[in-house]
Amino acid sequence: MELKFLKKLAEMEYKKMIMYPLIIFVAALLIIAVKPPTLGIDLAGGVVVTAQGINDSPENIEKYVQDKTGISVRAEGFSSLSGEKGVNIYAPVGSSPEEIIKVLEEKYPKARYAQSEVQPTFGKLAQRQGIKAIGYAFLGMAVVVFLFFRILIPSGTIIFSAISDMMIALSLMSLTGIELSQATIAALLMLIGYSVDSNILLTTKMLKRKEKDIEKAYFSAVSTGFTMSTTTLGALFALWAISTAQVIDQIASVLMFGLLADFMNTWVLNAGVLKWYLGRGEKQ
Repeated sequence: MELKFLKKLAEMEYKKMIMYPLIIFVAALLIIAVKPPTLGIDLAGGVVVTAQGINDSPENIEKYVQDKTGISVRAEGFSSLSGEKGVNIYAPVGSSPEEIIKVLEEKYPKARYAQSEVQPTFGKLAQRQGIKAIGYAFLGMAVVVFLFFRILIPSGTIIFSAISDMMIALSLMSLTGIELSQATIAALLMLIGYSVDSNILLTTKMLKRKEKDIEKAYFSAVSTGFTMSTTTLGALFALWAISTAQVIDQIASVLMFGLLADFMNTWVLNAGVLKWYLGRGEKQ
C-alpha cells in the first residue's frame, strides 16, 4: 500500500505536483488574513488565575466565572505530577484577578489559588522578539541553503517550502483554536529545521543522483523521507496523547501540522519543481 502510494507520487506529472500545494498555500494565506491565530496571554497581556484542587470541567468553570463576574474568561484544565486536578483561568488585560478568585472561593473553598499578570508592554516586547527570532532563523537558513547548492531555483524552492509549512501550520492553529504564544513560536521555529532537513535530502538526491532516471532518484529519496516523517509524526502523536500539560499539547499539535504540510511541500511541490528543472536541463 505504502509503495503504491509512493510510486504514484514518483509518476505524477510535475505541473500537478506544483499546482496543488500552491492552491493549499494560497488557501492558508486567506485563512490567516480572515482569521489570524489568537495571541496568547504572554504576547497580548492579561491575567492568569491558577486554581489547584478543583476537579471540575473547564467549560463549567468558564460559565460560572462569566455568569458571576461578567468577565470573558478561558479555562484550561491540568494535572500535577501527583495526579491532583487544577485549572488555569485566562482573562483579558484590565480584569481583576481578585474578583475571579473571590467568586471561585465561593464554589471551591478548599482549592488553592495563585495569580499572575502580563502587562501589554511586555506582551508587545515578546511579540517583537518572536518576530525577530523567526526572521533571523529564515535568514540564516536561506544563507546556508544558497551557499550549499548555489543554484537559484532549487534553493529558492527549499526556502519557499519552509515558508509554506509555517503558513499552513498557522492557518491550522487558527482553525483549531490554538493560540500563538512563546511556546508555539518555538514550535514554528523547529519547523524550519524539519523542513530544511527533508528538502535538502530530496534536493541533494535529485541533483547529485546516481540513477539516470529522475523518477527512480525521487522514489529512492521519498522512501527514506517517508520513513523519517512517519516516525517523527508517531512520536509527536504519542507525546500529544499522553501529555497532561496544555503547552506540550500545543507544541506537539503545531509540529504535527507543520510536518504534514512539509510532506506535501517537500515530496510534492519541491519534487515537482526539481522534475521540471532537471527535465528542462536534459532537453537543452
